[in-house]
Amino acid sequence: MTNTPESKTVSRRDLLRGAALSAGAAGAAAVGVTATKADAASADQTRTGAGYQETEHVRRAYEAAGF
Repeated sequence: MTNTPESKTVSRRDLLRGAALSAGAAGAAAVGVTATKADAASADQTRTGAGYQETEHVRRAYEAAGF
């Protein structure tokens, strides 16, 4: 029985698959960070009073529309 060391080479296909998975993971992480910033900006607008406000005029319009 001969003991031969196993070669630890990486095939080109495995290398490209790993690179594609890494790029996909980086893209998904970037989208998550962007969405978080947008949510934070939206929350800031709500706290400052900008945006949708249910006033008496809006309530009357809802009642007239049957909501």
